[in-house]
Amino acid sequence: MADNHSFDVVSEVNHAEMHNAVVQAQHEIAVRYDFKGTHASIEFNKKDAKLTLLGDHKGQLETVVQILKEKMAKRGVPAAALKRGKIEDASHDSVREILTLHTGVDADDARKMIKGIKQLKVKVQAQIMDDKVRVTGKKIDELQTVIAYLKENGPEYPLQFVNFT
Repeated sequence: MADNHSFDVVSEVNHAEMHNAVVQAQHEIAVRYDFKGTHASIEFNKKDAKLTLLGDHKGQLETVVQILKEKMAKRGVPAAALKRGKIEDASHDSVREILTLHTGVDADDARKMIKGIKQLKVKVQAQIMDDKVRVTGKKIDELQTVIAYLKENGPEYPLQFVNFT
């Protein structure tokens, strides 16, 4: 049995499932009657983890975002991973919005998490490693207490707990 147990706190999005959600949303936009003859569209740039949404007006853009979130939920991709950008005017009297997928734990949020873990008064060590937080301790129960705390009090974007050893 291992002397120390650990896990990593990360924020990642399954890009394959995200791609599938975007394809499904694009298909729905293509076949819906209220989108016929409009500029409504979604483009997914996997490399930059950015989505470009296009619509004729703000209301239509909100509908496109709602369709995308529904498809993401069906594919198991957390909608909270989307960071909305500002709505800007595009060509042909349409509006555009750039959405980014949140990946990695922000440094400020990592510090807040570590501070909160220390306030729990459990015997674990937490350290920031690039864009993730590693939590190490001798007892699995204490690590599970930390996971429960982070699920309840973590940042607004989704967290995953991986590499549990």
